[in-house]
Amino acid sequence: MTHRQILFVIFGLMAGMFLSALDQTVVGTAIRTIGDDLNGLSQQAWVTTAYLIVSTIATPIYGKLSDIFGRRPLFIIAIVIFIVGSIAASFSTSMIELSAFRAIQGLGAGGLMSMPLAIMGDILAPRERAKYQGYFLAVFGISSVIGPLVGGLFAGAPEILFLAGWRWVFLINVPIGLVALAIVLRFLHIPRHPHGAVRIDWFGAMAVIIALVPLLLVAEQGREWGWTSPIAIACYIIGGLGILAFILIERSMGDDALIPLKLFRSSTFSMATIIGVFVGFAMFGAMLTLPLYLQLVLGSSPTESGFQLLPMILGLMISSIVSGQIIARTGHYRIFPTIGTAFMALGFFTLTFVRYDTSYWQIAGAMLLIGLGLGQLMQTLTIASQNSVGPRDIGVATSGSTFFRQIGGTLGTAVLLSLLFTLVPLNLQTNFKDQATLSDALDAALDPTVATAPANAGIMSKVYDPFVAKLTDGALSGAQQGVEQAKTAAADAVAQQVAAGTIPAAAQAQVTAAAQEQAIQQAAAAIQQQLPVAKVASDGTVTLDFSDATARRAFVDQAVPQIIDGMSNSSDASFDNSTMDDTSFLNGADPRLTKPLLVSFNQSSISVYWVAMGVALIAFVLTLFFRTPPLRQKSALQESADAARHAEPIALG
Repeated sequence: MTHRQILFVIFGLMAGMFLSALDQTVVGTAIRTIGDDLNGLSQQAWVTTAYLIVSTIATPIYGKLSDIFGRRPLFIIAIVIFIVGSIAASFSTSMIELSAFRAIQGLGAGGLMSMPLAIMGDILAPRERAKYQGYFLAVFGISSVIGPLVGGLFAGAPEILFLAGWRWVFLINVPIGLVALAIVLRFLHIPRHPHGAVRIDWFGAMAVIIALVPLLLVAEQGREWGWTSPIAIACYIIGGLGILAFILIERSMGDDALIPLKLFRSSTFSMATIIGVFVGFAMFGAMLTLPLYLQLVLGSSPTESGFQLLPMILGLMISSIVSGQIIARTGHYRIFPTIGTAFMALGFFTLTFVRYDTSYWQIAGAMLLIGLGLGQLMQTLTIASQNSVGPRDIGVATSGSTFFRQIGGTLGTAVLLSLLFTLVPLNLQTNFKDQATLSDALDAALDPTVATAPANAGIMSKVYDPFVAKLTDGALSGAQQGVEQAKTAAADAVAQQVAAGTIPAAAQAQVTAAAQEQAIQQAAAAIQQQLPVAKVASDGTVTLDFSDATARRAFVDQAVPQIIDGMSNSSDASFDNSTMDDTSFLNGADPRLTKPLLVSFNQSSISVYWVAMGVALIAFVLTLFFRTPPLRQKSALQESADAARHAEPIALG
């Protein structure tokens, strides 16, 4: 192929990868609008899960089938399936329908992510391939950034061309997909490797489905189901049996296996695969938790958080392009996985020092380090996997590498998000036991101007109203009881005097009323001394008035120690996982009210970053034992052509 043809093909491949990468992030910022419109926000997890499960399972299947039937038809099929799924998703009328159509999208996305890298392996030599794969990762980074922006813009528009704005989140894929399809049909012509008689490993594909579906389901739903619930245990057992069946089937299928076990005889492929799992774990964990942190703790909008991720994307683009150029010129890539994992670990270590009021620029610096690390890792691990196998196995090696990285990403998503939202209620409980934090928050919650402000309505009803109601009801009932006891005592004293004959019976009612009025005044003085916010009416009705700041603070200082003792002695949690299910109540709320929640989320995020750093350090140690043979000088097509030419019999004249 000429250089011009290669560039056209690469442009088409980039368009396909852009589609898949964009669709991973574009739905995230729009899902709340979609769920509200389709009356099924509680079912939103299935929209993500359906796409993830099908795309992960389809990845190795595309790789194997493309080795047998050729890259071009499989890539065309993937684009068409993705376009059809996008059109169908845009006309969904329920969340169940949307989940089903997202599964169709996932079936196409599995090919869109793995096929371009395999096609690159066919048409370019490994050293030249590194240069172009850097541009692919740049496209991946750009689509990751504009995804949340596009999703937020479309979801925020009530209607575009007579369709609800969120439906364009899916329709936007159609013109991009058609452009990619036209380029591939016109310019992508790759000869197939001769395979002779082949068997399609359908049983292996079924075993992958049986192994991964229950494990991915429990990874997505485990926090809701409970990790030791009967349904979770059933998923573990079925998944384990599926893995065992898959290994046995792959052994029996030999070279025709979906993921031939002979690939793992190469220490380079095996180590690249293991490192890829850890990198995927940390990468997806960072890309999902950081936008949440930016939106919740820093108060950024979905669109703003997309822009704030630019340092990570910029680092990814710079390091992927620069490392690709260096590999293309020198042929050496051994050092990049080591440097990349070190940068990632350093980035996560930097994130462990952030506080709820930390400047964005400290977080930006950490994201830049993570991006610089990821850019050096993603393409070098793929190149190492491709370079460790023969030309006929490049497709299955590429899809296998992508497949295991996605598995790592799925585990990272499930484990780190589960850890995050498990720790949030525990840290909330701890922070609300801090006397200074609780005093400031309750002082604000009891302030009538704060409590009745529309911006604080959500956080008051979600978090503080139970505190305030319990506190004020107890104080009010105690004060009212004191007044009633004083009135009763006054009436009893008058009755005794009537019985003794010192007060005429005819005057009992009048004297009782006067005695009770005096008792109310005396009780009011005593109550207001003990409870400065109390107001006692002439008829003895007690109300609480928190408008005076001094009286309110005195009441809070008196009540907080009792609240903390009650929380410490109670076995019932004041907060659970549902506390942070919908965090829109934080938007625009009084900082004194939001501080305990933001501090709790910050502390929980730091725990996540410690885990991610640990995973990155494990990958770093593994790279020290990573053996990387020299890159081949020829593309897979050239090697196949040379092998075929040498195999031809020489005619004797």
